[in-house]
Amino acid sequence: MTSVEPLPSLDRSTLRERALQALRSAITSGQYRPGDHLGEVELAARLGISRGTVREALRHLQQEGLVTPGHRGMLRVNTLTAKEIRGLYQVRAALEGLAVATVINSPNRDAAVRTLRSALSRLSADHAGLPERVAADLGFHLLLCELADNPMLVESWKHLEGRIRVAIMSHDAAQLPEIMSHDRHAPILEAIERGDVAAAVQVVEDHMAAAAKLYAGV
Repeated sequence: MTSVEPLPSLDRSTLRERALQALRSAITSGQYRPGDHLGEVELAARLGISRGTVREALRHLQQEGLVTPGHRGMLRVNTLTAKEIRGLYQVRAALEGLAVATVINSPNRDAAVRTLRSALSRLSADHAGLPERVAADLGFHLLLCELADNPMLVESWKHLEGRIRVAIMSHDAAQLPEIMSHDRHAPILEAIERGDVAAAVQVVEDHMAAAAKLYAGV
């Protein structure tokens, strides 16, 4: 008789995380657009998993702000009103304004500038597709918050990330590259490098106001 190694059982939490990652990616890449319904049965069949696992993943995405209840309780990709988008970017301006002020006053400012310059270079890739541009843009802003070395600031920013992505993906992709360009972000880094807190905060506020105007359709 030969002994056979037992097959490892699938970890339910791992399966849920994979489903969550797949659904989040489908929404943030634009495969599912704002307002699209997300049926448990269809998604379970596509992913080859149980409806219960899909339900858990959708519940998590609802907490992130990517998914919201629609007609008769059916979940759909979230849609933000113009007022919500303006409020979202006002909060972002406050958070990132705090971040730039903290970085400027930090003894590690020079190191932070070098790190941000590397992130800024990734916004220069003109050939990049929309998902790559979005990743580079949000990566720069998240890094700015992380360099402030304030866990609560980072947590607050990440709590908004789902809605930020919804606001971006609900807009005409052809108009997004300019707002996500290297030149739009370089003034933030330049103000930090100069150590000018007032200018840095103003640049961040102007950047967020321009984004809100674009995404809110005003």
